[in-house]
Formats: sequence, C-alpha cells, structure tokens
Amino acid sequence: MIWESFGSVVVGLALAWAALHVLPGRLPSARAVYPTGALGALFGAYLTDGVLYSGHATATVAGALVVGAVTLSLLLRPRGRSRISGSAAAR
Repeated sequence: MIWESFGSVVVGLALAWAALHVLPGRLPSARAVYPTGALGALFGAYLTDGVLYSGHATATVAGALVVGAVTLSLLLRPRGRSRISGSAAAR
C-alpha cells in the first residue's frame, strides 16, 4: 500500500503539472493546483483500494488517476471574462 500511495501522489502531481501547462489561464495558482492534484489522487487510491481490497495495484493507480483528474476539473474557471457583477437581487 505504501508504493501505491506514493505512485498515486506522483500521478496526481503529474496531472497537476499537465493541467497547468495545457490550461494555464483557466486554473488558479500552482500553489492550489499541485496539492489538489496530489490529494485528489491519494483519495482516489484510498477509495479504490477500499473497494477492491489489496492486491490490485494497477487498478488502484487507475482509480487515483480518475479521481485526481475529476478533482482538478473542479478548479477550472470559465473561458470568457463575462462575469456578472452584483447579485440578482440588486437588479
């Protein structure tokens, strides 16, 4: 389980690095993206290992990859700059 955890953190950091290079303007700072990728992948490994039990290293890292990518996708900002200022109640 130690190597699966280490591998999942490496996968999460690699996902965060790739996301920062592919979508540089749509993500917050790297200080937020790297820990989110690593912790998301670690949670994915924990979740997959809990479902499949021990002995499925490849599936555990694949689960870390999927959950890490989903967690990073939650940080994405919209493309356009058309943000509505004020609340709907103020109109």
